[in-house]
Amino acid sequence: MSTQARYRSVRFGVTRVKVRESRDAQGRAVRYVDAELPLGPYARRLSDHLLHWAEAAPDRTFFARRQQLADGKTGDWIHVSYAQALGGARRVGQALLDLGLSAERPVVILSENTLEHALMSLACIYAGIPYCPVSPAYATVSQDYDKLRHVMDTLTPGLVFAADGARYGKAIQATVGKNVEVVLAQGKIEGRKTRTLQSLHDTMPRASGKGAVDVAMHAVRPDTIAKFLFTSGSTKMPKPVINTHRMWCANLQQITLSLPALAEEAPIFVDWLPWNHTFGGNHNVGLTLMHGGTLYIDDGKPTAAGIAETLRNLREIAPTVYFNVPTGFEMIAQAMQTDATLRKTLLSRVKMFFYSGAGLAQPVWDSLHATAEAEIGERIVMATGLGMTESAPSAMFVNSPDVKAGDIGVPVPGMTLKLVEVDGKTEVRYRGPNVTPGYWRSEAATREAFDEEGYLCTGDAVLWIDEQDIHRGLKFDGRIAEDFKLATGTFVSVGPLRAKVIVTGAPLVQDVVLTGLNRKEVGALIFPSPACRAVSGLGPDTPMSEVLASAPVRQRMQAVINELARGATGSANRIARALLLAEPPSIDKGEVTDKGSINQRAVLKHRDALVQALHDDVVPGILKPE
Repeated sequence: MSTQARYRSVRFGVTRVKVRESRDAQGRAVRYVDAELPLGPYARRLSDHLLHWAEAAPDRTFFARRQQLADGKTGDWIHVSYAQALGGARRVGQALLDLGLSAERPVVILSENTLEHALMSLACIYAGIPYCPVSPAYATVSQDYDKLRHVMDTLTPGLVFAADGARYGKAIQATVGKNVEVVLAQGKIEGRKTRTLQSLHDTMPRASGKGAVDVAMHAVRPDTIAKFLFTSGSTKMPKPVINTHRMWCANLQQITLSLPALAEEAPIFVDWLPWNHTFGGNHNVGLTLMHGGTLYIDDGKPTAAGIAETLRNLREIAPTVYFNVPTGFEMIAQAMQTDATLRKTLLSRVKMFFYSGAGLAQPVWDSLHATAEAEIGERIVMATGLGMTESAPSAMFVNSPDVKAGDIGVPVPGMTLKLVEVDGKTEVRYRGPNVTPGYWRSEAATREAFDEEGYLCTGDAVLWIDEQDIHRGLKFDGRIAEDFKLATGTFVSVGPLRAKVIVTGAPLVQDVVLTGLNRKEVGALIFPSPACRAVSGLGPDTPMSEVLASAPVRQRMQAVINELARGATGSANRIARALLLAEPPSIDKGEVTDKGSINQRAVLKHRDALVQALHDDVVPGILKPE
């Protein structure tokens, strides 16, 4: 990427870092990295922001979502102001307190991103009652409810809130005890006593006295648990990450100092990212609240079926910053090439694009930049970083418009990175006010997660972008647990090679899982993107197996494998065999999250027979370099 390119002006906060070198108890060289910019003060509790904006801008829209019509379509926007949000939070929060809910008996939320979901979350935050938004897929896609049952057994909720009785009723009946209060936004569950959300909203809040919601709000301390967020889970069950008010408030301040553009005006977000994930639920909702912004809930998704709704919303609402995963940006980049209204609206005031979750293919970058330059005469900065559920979520951000695939940047203020050599790589570990105290009701998992100095072990490997200029920060070097050795003893660095396959295979490759543990060669299980169907020339109802077997797709993918082989420097980064998978990754088996992130270990575990067949040459359709 040329550094001479012109970008829409955006300021980065952390431009310099401090590095201290030492050695640990094992004698390994250790580096500690801090931002030179100090963290400074931040809010004691999330509700402080709600109180501020309800007074400073009571009529400003906090959340908006399109009306859900009877035919399944969406209508006009329904708006909830800051004053309305505070009023609803006090009313519902009072009702929750009257039910005796607490950290031992928290609220579990089964819902997509909705206005009712937002209300229940704000009520819990205001009243100091922990809540847990659960992946809707655990209740609506899963057939066995094992993960949902695990959530319920771990948290022992006193109340379960669901968006719709018809949609979530079966899962509730299978996993929620009869002694647990069930509240529905709409509908009913046959054979089960439930309450309506409206009945909670009808409760009159009390400002003083025992059990009063305003008294409870003032009793919330930085270490009070705000929510539980479950990790995505790999070969094990998801873990419940404690999120305190300190973590959340500190991280919002850290994000804002790192990306000052977020505070230059009240932000406008158009966002689909699920609130049961830390990116959507902590980062995006939290930033909206902190800065008195407006979050337009996007009912679309970066899927063939869901992208139309997202594009509709982006034609109408111009965001100030736009967040998405790489697949979403790929679809938007393609749509902007032919959609003048989309280009005009989306690019009218957006200061920054921000992606997370996976690597963004270079052709997508190039397309977004070319479209922006043609439309507005300058590029939009494409920012990214690194974080995790346990860091609330943000730990690092890039600090320059000159970003390349894999760059993750420098630590946020107040966060110390510890760089430790592990299995031939450099692991990054975290310590700071935004780091979780541990996993709820899981002392063993908590002990395992932290090292002897109290740093959170992330399992993420990093490298310096430029060892001669440490202020540029770090780049991602894969997940240490995903790396493996070939039979020759050669290490395969999965992260960089996986990213290379995705970039080279764009736009046909959605994701890839690398194989070859204790074998002579590296193989690849390739999950195809919807673009394969267009390339095949076959109809929309044609089975994916036939699409992948079509000559046009085979020819294009053969060219990808050949190109990868030409660029390889040895057995550790040469794809010797690959297979296109017609069966998509399974949420039930933990192969993919509802945000679309692939879990390498889970795919390898559940498709072990296919991996064996790939390397034994006994499965049809194998692609090899020519």
